Amino acid sequence: MKVGLYFGTFNPIHIGHLIIANHFAEYSGLDQIWMVVTPHNPLKNKDTLLDDYQRLQLVFLATEDYPKIKPSDIEFKLTQPNYTVNTLAHLQEKYPQHTFSLIMGEDNLKSLHKWKNYDIILQNHEIYVYPRISSELQNSEFKNNPKIHIIDAPIVEISSTFIRENIKNKKNVRPLLPEKVWDYIDHNNLYKK
Repeated sequence: MKVGLYFGTFNPIHIGHLIIANHFAEYSGLDQIWMVVTPHNPLKNKDTLLDDYQRLQLVFLATEDYPKIKPSDIEFKLTQPNYTVNTLAHLQEKYPQHTFSLIMGEDNLKSLHKWKNYDIILQNHEIYVYPRISSELQNSEFKNNPKIHIIDAPIVEISSTFIRENIKNKKNVRPLLPEKVWDYIDHNNLYKK
């Protein structure tokens, strides 16, 4: 099975994340998309970051009606700080029957050369890239790499930061969130302070 790994804090997961994940599940040749919830980075401010398991619950609620999209807590079990190359090695060892690829935005591809052992990642894994509005990939060193696939996916400009700020400011952001995610956030008074 070909699995696409879509990493994120998903704080909270929103319809933009689902649109992208579903597009890759339906149009890229990948069999499943695993939404890998990234644990808290100790070097980052945790003020607005929900607990790891609450964010995993939100991803579960958002994806339970999508059979090709699965939540993953695989990084919760790995030593921190964690690097993508280590996660990929762990997954390949745990699920040797699967082929793992990365899903990332164009902005992340531009900084891929700064990732730990990025050359090993490229040697062993395909990378599927979704576009951003500022498309500057033409000059990228990865432009013609056969392991990198630019997918003509919808451009979605919704941010979790925008959603959190507007929940705090008592604005209606319900259309930006899957219904079950909104219900969980509202019921538990999340992001309101």
